[in-house]
Amino acid sequence: MKTLMNLMLLLLCSLSATACARPLVDLTVVDRDTGSTLQTYTHHGRCYIAGDPGHRYALHLYNHTGERVMVVLSVDGVNAVTGQTAGSDQAGYVLGPWENAEIAGWRKSYSDIAQFVFTALDDSYAARTGRPDNVGVIGMAVFRERRIEPVYVQPYSPPVAERDESGRYDGPYDARKEARATAPAAQAAGTASGLAREKASKDSYSYNGAATDSIAKQEIGTGHGAREYAPTSETSFDRLSSSPQQVTQLFYDTPQQLVARGIMPRYYAHRWPREDAPQAFPTGFVPDPSW
Repeated sequence: MKTLMNLMLLLLCSLSATACARPLVDLTVVDRDTGSTLQTYTHHGRCYIAGDPGHRYALHLYNHTGERVMVVLSVDGVNAVTGQTAGSDQAGYVLGPWENAEIAGWRKSYSDIAQFVFTALDDSYAARTGRPDNVGVIGMAVFRERRIEPVYVQPYSPPVAERDESGRYDGPYDARKEARATAPAAQAAGTASGLAREKASKDSYSYNGAATDSIAKQEIGTGHGAREYAPTSETSFDRLSSSPQQVTQLFYDTPQQLVARGIMPRYYAHRWPREDAPQAFPTGFVPDPSW
């Protein structure tokens, strides 16, 4: 009984460690007009942020590992580097060990971007290019880099003779004979090892998203904003596998929509005043009266 209890405790600890495992790369969204990191709300297994229409934003990436990783970014279902309908096998950004970066727009060249900005759905880049179906979600696929392992070369050894039962040498040792004898076992071991590696590769795939359910109409998307100088360069990257080791999705909409759908607490609706609300300090100077 005591042994069973210990095994159950070990299993629970293992599950807790897996559930709380740190992702390879953290993704947060920064409102560039206020300088604040947008709070994340969890609802039915999804993560949400509230975007303020007209505000520019940036995606902040942080590599938690001591190795290079590749991050393929999707905004509204569009690759943020190439403009293609997003797929995990496309181009992305490479982060060095423990490196962080802010991606603030659609990549237009090696020197500039078009700023990410929260805008009306019909004015989003995806909708204006005929792809409105995935507006309202930011995603990333993260890949580890394949390492080139050193190849060990067995040093050459001359053949030796083996003794017969009388103690005499009966000729050179036939390595092929032993290889034929052990081949079935070696082949079986190799097959099992290959399956284990394949399973480990599949198990390491972490999917943090969720299927889209029936929700209210999306209000905002990501627009193609003003040009901005943001230089980058090209590098090579050999992916560890064709499948990403981490996939993360982050949904967004206006604060009012998230409150209406029960994702954000209702009192948060008062933090964003109506555009037509009176202001104590409107901009500008005192104009002449009209009479």
